[in-house]
Amino acid sequence: MITQKSAVVLGAYGFIGAACVKQLQQAGFQVTGVGRSQAAARQAFPHIPWHILDIATATTSDWHAIFQSADVIVNASGALQDTAKDNLKLIHVTALERICEALRDKDKLLIQISAAGTSSTASTLFLRSKAQGDALVQKHLKHAIILRPALVLGPQAYGGTALLRAASALPLAGFKIFPQSPIQCVALDDLAEAVTQCALGKIPEGTHHDLAEDTPHSFWELTKAIRTWQGFPDWHYSITSPNWLLSVSGKLADALGLFGWRSPLRTTALNTLQDGIIADASSWREAGGVPFKNLNETLATLPCSTQERWFARTYLLLPLSIACLAFFWLTSGIIGALQYSEAQQVLTARGVNEALSMFFVILGSLTDVALGSLILIRKYTRSACLGMIAVTLGYLSAGTLWATDLWLDPLGPYVKTIPAMILALFPLVLLEER
Repeated sequence: MITQKSAVVLGAYGFIGAACVKQLQQAGFQVTGVGRSQAAARQAFPHIPWHILDIATATTSDWHAIFQSADVIVNASGALQDTAKDNLKLIHVTALERICEALRDKDKLLIQISAAGTSSTASTLFLRSKAQGDALVQKHLKHAIILRPALVLGPQAYGGTALLRAASALPLAGFKIFPQSPIQCVALDDLAEAVTQCALGKIPEGTHHDLAEDTPHSFWELTKAIRTWQGFPDWHYSITSPNWLLSVSGKLADALGLFGWRSPLRTTALNTLQDGIIADASSWREAGGVPFKNLNETLATLPCSTQERWFARTYLLLPLSIACLAFFWLTSGIIGALQYSEAQQVLTARGVNEALSMFFVILGSLTDVALGSLILIRKYTRSACLGMIAVTLGYLSAGTLWATDLWLDPLGPYVKTIPAMILALFPLVLLEER
């Protein structure tokens, strides 16, 4: 009787991890996922077993228990940059130390998914910390396999590839970002197939390989290729983005990281693009690995429909809608507080007693400022949007009861809140990342 092999995938609901889960299942593996979000795990793969824990803080004992019945472990976890939620040293180095300790002297194969360009002297902490983790794996687990993919393109849009799709769909003019930087790509399904080949024992253990197409492209060529794939006409104009503007954008995106936002415009992503993403897949071919599709072949296998174009065109609406809502509610609350007497008179003129009217004005101003502030913090954005909708409905209901005549006011104080309420629905729909 043949026993079904089992695999544990770390970061199993992520962009790369989810593709690995599917490919391993197709190859006959019993797959268990590891991730820190119960909701994301169940949404991605409701029918596989899960270990829900924070990979960055999991102990050696935790890993012992998780890996006990596994034949293969695929580490597809990682983070691009330090944020309020992510610590690169903990995820890429400390976690690998504990994983190596748990797997030492065990007959289990670790497949470490790293990144092309890792080096102790790389320009970004992401690549340097990945290099540290890879070094630990090579030192302690001689039979482990390390895979270093270039820029990964797949049917799902996430992070940098989502921004690439959005940039490619811009109307009127294209923006040239680091137009001379060389970029190599690898198809997500090719990467997942490479992992599966390793898991099946078709690639020699103890080896490490870059995974990429053979020919690099400039980032501008890549952007235009994505636009053609999306079905949009060529731009008539192009604008070269100055490096200082990109630097400012990166710093702003880094600051948003303190509020829990993982912007694809962070300095790590920009520095990586500026340096270029270059890989040499010759060792993979020599090991008998699956051949990789080139950029055009990869795009030809990816579906592009109306939904794809909708996503590309609406992706940038998320930060824009959040910025507009924050400005609207913060401004409303601050103006109400600064001009509380005038606001109070609107109520007292309609028969509301002075004490109650002052309470309503103060409460309304504080509520507006709170909602306008909370929407900027990633983990509270959804709740803030729901709060904005509820407060607007309450405002309109109370106003209709006590100040019905304002519905006919030429400045439209009631009518203007309805578009703002509808706008609050956009983040609720667009917040989902995976």
